[in-house]
Amino acid sequence: MRRRVGHTERSEVGEVRRELREFLRHRSGTEQIEAAELLLSELVTNALIHTRHGAVVTATATPAALRVEVQDFEADLPAPYVPNADDGTHGRGLILVRSLADAWGVEARALGKVVWFELRGEGP
Repeated sequence: MRRRVGHTERSEVGEVRRELREFLRHRSGTEQIEAAELLLSELVTNALIHTRHGAVVTATATPAALRVEVQDFEADLPAPYVPNADDGTHGRGLILVRSLADAWGVEARALGKVVWFELRGEGP
């Protein structure tokens, strides 16, 4: 699965989630699909809020794992952040990714960066 999301198109986050759900429908179990949708939402929303040029979402699935990548076109890498009680929901996206993903990371690219996560394979 590959999808471009425009910078001003935050409403597309739901559409990208639906595309991922459809992509995984016959490849993954319900729990993995729900976790993947949630983590995808966090990464795409972060890319749209913190960058100016949109993002490209890529998902690949094998029997062993699901990998989702969100590429944006800003060189700045996400800084570690520890939210305090007064932050509301701000700053918790990568904490959620760290908690739910089996693996995740950030890779610098010639044009921007890729934030990715992996979930171990779980059959339908």
